[in-house]
Amino acid sequence: MARSRKTYGVIWVILAVGFVLLASFSIYSSARAGQKPQTTESYCLGCHNDPGLKKQLPSGETLSLYINPDTLAHSIHSPIGIECQACHTNVQDYPHPETEFNSLRELSQTYVEACKKCHSEIYEKTQDSIHDQVAEAGNQAAPICTDCHGAHDVQSPAQPRTKVSETCGKCHEDIYNTYTHSIHGSALLQEDNPDVPVCTDCHGVHNIQDPRTQQFRVETPELCAGCHADEALMAKYGLPANVYDLYELSWHGVDVSVYQARWPSIWHDSAICTDCHGIHNMLPASNPDSSVNSENLLATCQKCHPTAGPNWVGAWVGHNDISQSSTPWLYYVQLFYSYFVPVVLWGSILYVVLQILHATIARVKRNLA
Repeated sequence: MARSRKTYGVIWVILAVGFVLLASFSIYSSARAGQKPQTTESYCLGCHNDPGLKKQLPSGETLSLYINPDTLAHSIHSPIGIECQACHTNVQDYPHPETEFNSLRELSQTYVEACKKCHSEIYEKTQDSIHDQVAEAGNQAAPICTDCHGAHDVQSPAQPRTKVSETCGKCHEDIYNTYTHSIHGSALLQEDNPDVPVCTDCHGVHNIQDPRTQQFRVETPELCAGCHADEALMAKYGLPANVYDLYELSWHGVDVSVYQARWPSIWHDSAICTDCHGIHNMLPASNPDSSVNSENLLATCQKCHPTAGPNWVGAWVGHNDISQSSTPWLYYVQLFYSYFVPVVLWGSILYVVLQILHATIARVKRNLA
């Protein structure tokens, strides 16, 4: 009987302790209610906010494992809830599994697959780009996603706009330096002008094509026309918006149009915009260094027409309107033909109609007789 009472006493003690623990857990849970649970980002930064955290790779390079918390917080991914494990899918717990990367470049190239997971359509476009073709040929320096967009510091690609050309300049330094002194580049970098083209406006973004091909060449006039045929945009800067229309009517423009329609893959040397104005070094005609400055124009024409003499430039009006002030002889000749041709044409039509009418009347008279 005594033993039975003792057993019941033990059971009651156990129940009492359990009740106390359960109550304590409930109180703790209530106190934690409404608090944001610890994210993988903050958990990872518990170690990775140490500037001295690094690792030696088989290539001899040092991989810094430090992530600046402020940089990460201001990236485009962090505020929308994309956590570390969205990209680092192979890192689920601590200690981390051993990495198999031999070099920093191999590490970067591997993580392209993480970008592909969310940005599949953009990734598909890169497969047809000149960058991907260079990579397939074995060039390890061919740009990948993180080379242009960054890794933990990914920002909106167009903010600021100057960043686009600066990013391209990391690989294409000589071209970038030339561009910065052009009318387009100086307006962008010195005036923060949003209307001038950056690299991607002409070359594309993720589907960048080889600009040395015939197809790119014959499409260049239409590319330039994207801005220079925009009436509102050209009016803003006091520039004519009919240059493309006039070019299409010129011998150069007609020739290029025929090749574009019939033989787009065959190289053709008929002049396009960049042959005269330059490619990345375009300058206004008033600039003494411009290839279309009046002092340099003959030399520019002689690149294709080596026998051209001093009168060549005066006879060629390019894509400028024929006017009484600038080209009086051409103006009056054009004025003459604008009246002469319709008179001859309609006179010929009237003559043919009268001849048919005369022949018809003569036939009717013979039949009646």
